[in-house]
Amino acid sequence: MPRQDSGGQRDRERRDPAATRQALLAAGAALFSEYGYDAVPIEDVAARAGVNKALISYHFGGKRGLYAAILGAGFEEVARRLAAAEAQAPDARTALGAVLAVFARFRGEHPEFPRLFLREVLASGVEPAVTPHIVAIVGVVRRIALRGAREGTLRRVNPLLMHFALMGALVFFAATEPARRRAAEEGRLPFRMPDFPDFLRYLEELTLRGLAPQRTARPGPRRGRRSSGRPQTRSSVRSRKERAHEAP
Repeated sequence: MPRQDSGGQRDRERRDPAATRQALLAAGAALFSEYGYDAVPIEDVAARAGVNKALISYHFGGKRGLYAAILGAGFEEVARRLAAAEAQAPDARTALGAVLAVFARFRGEHPEFPRLFLREVLASGVEPAVTPHIVAIVGVVRRIALRGAREGTLRRVNPLLMHFALMGALVFFAATEPARRRAAEEGRLPFRMPDFPDFLRYLEELTLRGLAPQRTARPGPRRGRRSSGRPQTRSSVRSRKERAHEAP
């Protein structure tokens, strides 16, 4: 990449520090998701953003601060959108579909985000800065599960297991999409891989069918002698045996 004029950089940075910050966030998200945190030097992030590398420390306190800011901004936005979709849904089943649609739109706008999160979890666990936003996302799915149970539109399940089943499947499928695409382009797959809309429809149908309320079967008519309804006691059982022995 050709070096940019440092004087032009400083002028641009002074004019619009918010744009500089946003450029660093976008550059870091793209590079970290592609190569992982440890493999990306701050010089590469600054070069991609077209700014001086010192601004990473100025705006974020260093490389780790930039990384935490990228994850925090992404999760905060996802949590906000999910909560809004949940609040507008008339029932739990609609809310569940809205949650999946929100994730699909966010993934379309930020295709690097699922890979970024998956890399982070596998490498070093959950970044502390994003924990409150993850808790908020779990809260959305939990409220949908409890709401569906109250309405009778969803059967009772463990809300946390419902969250991991939904979000785990979404994140993994989205994060591994580039690998599937490359394999298909290189002709290494003997079949057509489903795309994200296909998977989203399947996941929604599978979840709603799996969480459909269980219908209780009505008891059928009893065969044979009708019961008097009185509980059997030892004396009643003994008297029947005695009568059976006395019969000719």
